[in-house]
Amino acid sequence: MIKSLSPSLAACLLAGAVAGCSLAPAYQRPAAPVAAAFPELPPAAGASAAPATAQGATSAAGAGWRAFFPDQRLQQLIATALENNRDLRIAALRIEEARGAYRIQRADRLPTLNATLGGTRARTPAFAAVNGQSQVAERYDAGLAISAFELDFFGRVRSLSDAALASYLATEEARQAAHISLVAEVAKAYYTERALAEQYALAERTYAARQRTFDLTRQRVEAGASSRLDLRSNEQQMATARAAALALARQRAQAGNALTLLLGQAPPAMPATTDALGDAAADAMSTLAAGLPSELLARRPDIRAAEQRLKAANANIGAARAAFFPRVTLTTALGSASREFSGLFDGGNDTWTFAPQLVLPIFDTGRNRAGLDVSHARKHIAVADYEKTIQAAFREVADALAARAYLGEQVAAQRAVQDAQAERLRLLQLRFENGVASSLDVLDAQRELFSAEQALVQARLLRTTSAIDLYRALGGGLQ
Repeated sequence: MIKSLSPSLAACLLAGAVAGCSLAPAYQRPAAPVAAAFPELPPAAGASAAPATAQGATSAAGAGWRAFFPDQRLQQLIATALENNRDLRIAALRIEEARGAYRIQRADRLPTLNATLGGTRARTPAFAAVNGQSQVAERYDAGLAISAFELDFFGRVRSLSDAALASYLATEEARQAAHISLVAEVAKAYYTERALAEQYALAERTYAARQRTFDLTRQRVEAGASSRLDLRSNEQQMATARAAALALARQRAQAGNALTLLLGQAPPAMPATTDALGDAAADAMSTLAAGLPSELLARRPDIRAAEQRLKAANANIGAARAAFFPRVTLTTALGSASREFSGLFDGGNDTWTFAPQLVLPIFDTGRNRAGLDVSHARKHIAVADYEKTIQAAFREVADALAARAYLGEQVAAQRAVQDAQAERLRLLQLRFENGVASSLDVLDAQRELFSAEQALVQARLLRTTSAIDLYRALGGGLQ
């Protein structure tokens, strides 16, 4: 090992005693293990081509979350979460912790100067004294001292400082990633609660409609114009609608609890109904420019954090290599000594010490070699983590782009299904009231319309959450 590093050793000796040099490998960013472009999407069935990005497309990283989410209520919730969310607060405190660790490590690159002032008083018994009489001796010392300062010939301290700096920067990037994720999660929780509120309102209206049909069927049974089988079928459908409404009420309450956790406090009361579910956010999705996969390296803080962790692992290799070479430390002091405190700073009482120390590892049972192997293994782990982070980011963007290509058409198709079912139910109700159609036909139409309405709400929610995912995946949410 020492023989293989002899060129580096010669360069270090020429660089100077204090400046030193680094034995860390030259850092090279690994190639992104993804395709050069996002996948091309085939046109959807019934569509001429997949929707293209709108003219005047904007960058997600340049569009602040207030511009992307125009809903004033949602903006208030996001601002509250950014101020009170405990996970984000912990991430900010992690930065302070990492900054402190870096400052501690950086301080080792310069000597520590201490002022000392001390005194001793000792009694020598008679049998040990030269003149056979016991003596009491006093001594006072004052001075400035540098203790065990390492002359960083081989860059060990510098490499550790570089590793601490990279860890600090990785923590800062992790906080930004947490910030973006929090904005996205609050928006998704908000729209989920709004979707459940809309579904609950639909279930309540469906229950009321089925109850009216049940009452009308009961009247017809009493008049002998309908059978008790029809009445029980109506009763079963009415109870089913009631059970669905109660299930949605429970889910909405749980969605509110999830929002409370994200906000760090109870959210303001939500209205019972909702207007257009996230249409503004979904429409904003079409204006986002995906760019190239390589641009994610600059936009995504989680990728930048993974790269900083890789740089820290790379720097630690330099520290592990430096452990094979001599370590030179310097202890020195300059001061004054006197038998009396009053004469401590008189002329002729100057003292000084100069104690350099060189430690050369000879036999350590393989400790340094194992340390170097560990450093190399941790770097390989960091490379794999960095590449995996890039691949995950590539997939998130690709999934969101696929959603942008197809979900708009899916929502339109589902709305057409709902409109057709609503018209079918209207016609069957007219036939039922005129005694032409049976109540079973009306019940079947009500059930189909309820399913179509619920599916439309789910499709709109999926379109909205996919818009949020694309915004987050492209690095938006910080401003």
